[in-house]
Amino acid sequence: MQDAPLIAASELAALQRSGAPLVLLDCGFDLADPGAGERAWAAGHIPGAIHAHLDRDLAGRPTGRNGRHPLPEAADWAARVGRWGIAPGVRVVTYDAQGSPYAARAWWLLRWLGHDAVAVLDGGLAAWQAAGGALTREVGTVTARPPYPGRAGALPTIAVDALLERRGALRILDARSADRYRGDAEPLDAAAGHIPGAVSRFFKLNLEADGRFKPAATLRAEFEPLVAGAATVVQQCGSGVTACHNLLAMMHAGLGVSTLYPGSWSEWSSDPSRPVARGA
Repeated sequence: MQDAPLIAASELAALQRSGAPLVLLDCGFDLADPGAGERAWAAGHIPGAIHAHLDRDLAGRPTGRNGRHPLPEAADWAARVGRWGIAPGVRVVTYDAQGSPYAARAWWLLRWLGHDAVAVLDGGLAAWQAAGGALTREVGTVTARPPYPGRAGALPTIAVDALLERRGALRILDARSADRYRGDAEPLDAAAGHIPGAVSRFFKLNLEADGRFKPAATLRAEFEPLVAGAATVVQQCGSGVTACHNLLAMMHAGLGVSTLYPGSWSEWSSDPSRPVARGA
C-alpha cells in the first residue's frame, strides 16, 4: 500500500513502538560542506537511523555534463537499498534537519524504484525533538538484504533532449531561490539564469515557519495557479534534489505526480548551446 508522503513525529514514535519492520534514513547534508550531515548524524540522530549521504548514496557519478547529482544507476541503487535492510513492505521514513530537501530526494528515489512504503518525517529532526523524541549516538545494526527487487521507473523522469524539444508544451517549475532563477547570482553552476519557460517556485515556500509542510489545502491554492491547464508538470532545480521537495508538496496537495528532470539546471547549463533566460 502506498504511504502518504508525510508522516508526523507522533506517528513515527508509534511506529517505532509497534515493533514493525522500519528503516530510518537520516539524509542530513550541506552542499557547502559535504561531510557536515554525516558529522551531525554521528553527534545525535533518531534511534535506529542510518545516514544516507547525498553524494555517495543518493546520486550517481557526475561527468560534468549530466548534472551535479545525477540519478544513481538502477542496479547500484537497488543494491544500496537492500544493504540498508529495505525490502518490499518494509516501512521507510526519511528525514533531515535542513527543511526536508534531502529527505525528499531519498523518498523520491525509493518511490522511483517502486517502493511505496516510504514517507518523509514532517518537520524533520526539529519536529522529532519538539515532540519529545530522543536522539542517540549509538550506531545500530543493519540486517542487509538482497538488492531490492523493484525496477526503476515507477515515477516519471524526462531527459534533457526531450525537455529541450518539448519544453514549450510542458509546465516547468524551478525550485531554486528566486535570485538564482532570475540569474542575479549563480554560486554552483556554469551559467546564471533559468530554462526558458520555467516558472519560479522556491521549495522553501512549501514550509511553515517551524519547518513542517503547509497544509494540503494551502499548498493546493499556491500551486494551482502555477500549473493550471498543464498536462505535464516538470520539476527541476539546480541538480534534481530540491525539485523533489516541490514534487512531494504537490502530491501532498492532491495535485498528482509530476515528472522530474534529474539533471536540472546543472546539466542544462553545462552546454552553452542550450537557451538561457534571465529575469523574472
